Amino acid sequence: MSDFVPGIELSRAFYAEVVEPLVSGVEHSAALIGPGSEVLAFDTGRSADHDWGPRVLVFVAPGAVARVQERVTAGLPDRFRGLATVFDYHGVVRPGVVVAELGQWLSGRLGFDPRLGVSLLDWLSVPWQSLAEVTLGAVFHDGLGELETARAALRWYPGDVWRYVLACQWQRIGQEEPFPGRSGEVGDELGSAVVGARLGREVMRLALLLRRRYPPYAKWLGSALARMPGSTELGECLGAAVAARSWVERQDGLAAAYGRLASWQNRVALAEPLDERVRPFHDRPFRVIDGGRFARALMGAVSDPVIRGLPVVGCVDQLSDSVDLLLEPGRARAVTAAALGLGA
Repeated sequence: MSDFVPGIELSRAFYAEVVEPLVSGVEHSAALIGPGSEVLAFDTGRSADHDWGPRVLVFVAPGAVARVQERVTAGLPDRFRGLATVFDYHGVVRPGVVVAELGQWLSGRLGFDPRLGVSLLDWLSVPWQSLAEVTLGAVFHDGLGELETARAALRWYPGDVWRYVLACQWQRIGQEEPFPGRSGEVGDELGSAVVGARLGREVMRLALLLRRRYPPYAKWLGSALARMPGSTELGECLGAAVAARSWVERQDGLAAAYGRLASWQNRVALAEPLDERVRPFHDRPFRVIDGGRFARALMGAVSDPVIRGLPVVGCVDQLSDSVDLLLEPGRARAVTAAALGLGA
């Protein structure tokens, strides 16, 4: 693995040396975006054992897709820098170069074409992973002049949508934060640990959202947090909470993490500043930040009447963690529309 070249660098060279000459004279855009650990720069030598290799997405005019795909496939060398240019991708053997029409590709990944505008339902029905896959990665060439525009439209939530998603994330924490203590108090350390780990996940997601980063799916969540500047102490707090052998130690780690999140929340200044200290849960011996306080403050700062009227349940990632739902834009959109009372 010491000679590993990250997929983005490999694909950039692949485009420049192989693909660009093959599409010479064709107006196109080229990028490495969409699914794949290399798009989010999380790939390692282990990634090369499947669904990985020199690959590029080439976007062309609708009528040119079949012709350009045929030209590219016919002209590809068998190998590039020792790696096959045709490989197994999620069980389907195909060339590392895929030619597509941009609008069709975007609609297939997101459920809509952001070049035509992004509605409230669009924002809330697209999983964070998909938003990251479209806005990260790399664009090697944008001859169509539309790919970077589409990516820029999705770079981050508009202010009130951001407030809403943050409020829903604080709400999730507030609903369960006394449970690790209560479970542990009755001798259920296993239950306490499970709920504590679940809260740790919600804290990690909230931390990324506060820093304007779409949280990736479970496999890369910890990696994303670790790469975020200023996250070391938060990670240490969560690590202590997850490794704790008693609910009291677990509570200490989580309480410290909550305090750091509260400080970050106040610094982004999306709502009125609130007391960052943890406090007792009513008259019980459990320390909480009371996430509902932050949810209410954020919703109180929303100016859009439609968003202000939404139930505080959240975007599709906050509604469900079913992979079979999140990977199907139509299902994700239908579930989000139904839960929030928004027209599909």
